[in-house]
Amino acid sequence: MYDVDGGKAAVMFDRFRGVLPKAVGEGTHFLVPFIQNPTVYDIRTRPKSISSVTGTKDLQQVNLTLRVLCRPDVENLSEIHKNLGQDYDERVLPSIGNEVLKATVAQFNADQLLTQRDEVSKRVAAALRLRAKDFNIVLEDIALTHLSFSAEYSRAIEAKQVSQQDAERSKFIVLKSEQEREAAVIRAEGESESARLISQATRSAGPALVELRRIEAAREVAQTLSKSRNVMYLPGGNSNMLLGLNP
Repeated sequence: MYDVDGGKAAVMFDRFRGVLPKAVGEGTHFLVPFIQNPTVYDIRTRPKSISSVTGTKDLQQVNLTLRVLCRPDVENLSEIHKNLGQDYDERVLPSIGNEVLKATVAQFNADQLLTQRDEVSKRVAAALRLRAKDFNIVLEDIALTHLSFSAEYSRAIEAKQVSQQDAERSKFIVLKSEQEREAAVIRAEGESESARLISQATRSAGPALVELRRIEAAREVAQTLSKSRNVMYLPGGNSNMLLGLNP
């Protein structure tokens, strides 16, 4: 008898029939001593990391890292046992991962890897799932977790971004200056129109407007002097009298 724990499955080797086609699930099972020998596999989903250094369409070197969640296809576990063994993931995933990454990245320029990262990740995931299926490996999830360029290209990207920011800043300054110039022109036109209207009103009113301004000015002077201790303000009919007083 032998036990298969939860999250595991066993492949049975029979000395007369070879590897039996159907995997054995969890629980306690019987075997024929000296004839049958079980090999237990972990069938739970496990994380794996795949790294690759490859070239872009415009010949820039790029470093990438994939994180995949994988498990064996239990229905074909006997095939995995016959062809690959218990370290199936270590044997297969790095190889096909590098293959898919190189083929996919070669379709994009370096700047496209940054601007179209989601599209790159989708293509890698689709291609990698198909390749893993050939080896009876199921990939539950695939994510592009790291993407970086050589130091020289990174500096070039940074310099380009700085130049773009400077260009945008200069464009903003020019636009602001243009707006301020237009505002100044509008103000000047408004002031000119106001002066024209005042001049026109003055010409229309003639001496009456001048006399009105003179009377208003005289009142202001009289009101100011009336508050002085040394001046007495005597309002009259058509004129005002200011009487000086000795201290």
